[in-house]
Order: sequence, then C-alpha cells, then structure tokens
Amino acid sequence: MLAGRLHVPQRELWLETVPVPEPEHGQVRVRVAAAGVCLSDVHLIDGTLTPVYLAGDVVTLGHEVAGTVDALGPGVTGWQPGQRVLLQAGERDRRGTVLTRGVDYDGGWAEYALAREDTLVPIPDALEFEQACIIPDAVSTPWAAVTDTARTRPGEAVGVWGVGGLGAHAVQLLRLVGAAPVIAVDPLPAARDRALVLGADVALDPKDDGFRDAVLELTDARGLDVAFDFAGVTPVREQALTVLGRRGRLVLAGIANQPVTIASDSRFNYLGQAVLGHYGSAAEHVTQLVSLAGQGRLDLAASVSDVLPLGDATEAVRRVQDKDGNPIRLILRP
Repeated sequence: MLAGRLHVPQRELWLETVPVPEPEHGQVRVRVAAAGVCLSDVHLIDGTLTPVYLAGDVVTLGHEVAGTVDALGPGVTGWQPGQRVLLQAGERDRRGTVLTRGVDYDGGWAEYALAREDTLVPIPDALEFEQACIIPDAVSTPWAAVTDTARTRPGEAVGVWGVGGLGAHAVQLLRLVGAAPVIAVDPLPAARDRALVLGADVALDPKDDGFRDAVLELTDARGLDVAFDFAGVTPVREQALTVLGRRGRLVLAGIANQPVTIASDSRFNYLGQAVLGHYGSAAEHVTQLVSLAGQGRLDLAASVSDVLPLGDATEAVRRVQDKDGNPIRLILRP
C-alpha cells in the first residue's frame, strides 16, 4: 500500500510502498477514507516537533483519520467489517503514557491503518468522512478548551485570537455554547471574513490602534470573560491580558514556548484573573462532537478547504506551511 512516511533523522516525507499491516490481538484494521493535514504534521517534518516515544526512526504521519473497518484482529468482538469509524488521535499505553497516532506510532496517511479497538468511534452515515476525520484534534481541541479548560458559560464575552485550523472551529463552538459576543481577532483580512461567516459577532484587526476601545465598547466596558490564544505568539498573550475583565480567563491553546508576562500583578490579583494552559482533548470530547454533528448541531462542511490524493501529500504540506489559500483543513484521500 502507499503511505506517507516521515524519516525523522532526515526530516523528510517520503511516499513509499509498504506492506498492508496485519491487526494483532485487540486491533482493528481500517481502510482509510480521509486523513487530515495538521500544522503539527508540518512541524514534525520541519523539526519543530520530535516524536518522543517512537520505536525506530520512521513513522507514517496522520492523527486525524476516518474510514471503514476492514479486518479484525484476534479477540476483537465489538466491530464488524464495513462499519464507518473515526480514530481517536491517540491512546494510553499500559504505563499510562499518552501516545499520539502518526507521531509515536503509525498513523493514517496510508491506504490502511491499525487501531486499538477501544480507540475507534462509530460515525453516522450522514457524516462525511472528510468532515469526520478532523473531529479528533482540529475540532476536539478547541471544544475541550471552550467547555473544560475555560468552562465558558452562556452570555460570556469571549475573544478568539488566531482564526486558523483551531480558532475557526472555536468560533463555531463558542456560538454553539451561547457565548456572546464572540470576537474574532486576526491580522489577516481573509481570516476575519471567514470568522464572520462561521458565526463571530465581530472580527477585529489586532494591529488597529482602536482595538482595546473596540473590545470595551462591545462588552459594555466589562472586558472579556475569556480570551483564547490559538495563535501561540507572545504579543497575543500581552494584548489579551489588557482586555480581560473581572474574573477573566486567558486560555493558552497555542504553544509559543516563551515566558508569559503579567504586566501588573496587583491589577491581575485584584480582578481575580487567571491564565490557564490547555493541550489536546479527551476521548469523550470526540464522542460529544460526533453526536452534535450527527444531530445537525455542528456543520463542518466549511472546514474542508480541499481534498487531495494521498500521492499529493507533499503538496498538501507545502500549502499548510505557506498558508496557501488560507486553509482550515486540507484532507488526503488514499
């Protein structure tokens, strides 16, 4: 079968022909129908990220995967060939270590992928594979940030910095839980326009001299209840802290690997503000989103920016890296 394999020492993505994998005890083989291309995949290739638990130095990329059950390994009883499924983006090993699909073990940039039976999630017939595959990570990460880390409540004023693959979904999800107003913040006009289409009440340019005044006017001078950093850059955190209100929470969903500076601890303490770290999502977040999408509460059609054949994986990576066409998600189809 064809597979997109990262050779870690060389930091090169090779499209290779490899044997079709055979499921072992407790595993299911899935015929891949769609696999997302994430910025994390780009960072694995360019060296920004490095697999920690990978056995060996080559891995098939792809942690956002959907398809149909193809074959069952010994001991598997809960699945049947032909069932439509998506795969959780990772799993815990016997020691409790979280392993990521397509990073620490082979992922879904291939014609077939193996998955432990408890990491499969059934999807309804009405949910297209191209939309289902991005639920783990692209949608579940902001969903967990909105509902668990920030515990966003209806009527709270929120700001979303960075309306890319994660932030674009955050806008939709914040509207779904009743946050208001939802203020999108991005320096790119195309991203701001997209945010408005996806449900933002207002889209602001962070470089605008009247930015802070605009936020205060939109929130009746209260400031934001929650500010989400999906950009992962220091200036975003600094700006967001200036427009947080009483009991305001700054949620760091983007990773800058830089210090977080609070300009005035007295103001920060007096207002009872908080800075909260966020990473990834849990299995229940994925199943919640599948249910919402299946019941028509969440439409992810606009998230699929383009679908490319697996053989064009290198081109897909380039487009994500260069933000060519400002994509939310590009999808590979074997």
